[in-house]
Amino acid sequence: MEPVVERNVITQLRRGVVEHCVMALLKDRPRYGFELVRELSEVAGLLTSEGTIYPLLSRLRRGGLVVTSWQESASGPPRRYYALTDDGRASIAAFVGDWTRFTAGVDRVLGLPSVRPSGEPASVRSGEPVVSPERGA
Repeated sequence: MEPVVERNVITQLRRGVVEHCVMALLKDRPRYGFELVRELSEVAGLLTSEGTIYPLLSRLRRGGLVVTSWQESASGPPRRYYALTDDGRASIAAFVGDWTRFTAGVDRVLGLPSVRPSGEPASVRSGEPVVSPERGA
């Protein structure tokens, strides 16, 4: 059983990023709510429910970050699809920059190798070699 403290950390991290993860999933194409729940549930640590996603989608809509449309479904009633607006695209782009800087800073404090946008490892401190945690320090 995981310690209570660990669960609280994951819960707090999830609360801080789930909105942006939803918008990231909407970058390529519109999606309906349960599809978002299913996709987020497939990612470790992002397990979420319809009770979390639908209020979040309503806030994003009220904030002008997403728009909705109804589309017929071959497997049941029509579904409400959510799509990013231009403001939503700008918001997720800004978040990506903030997230990259933030996680690089946390990685540095924790003594972990950070990764450049190109996917190449970057040293934690300029000029130091990167040691992969899998290979041992």
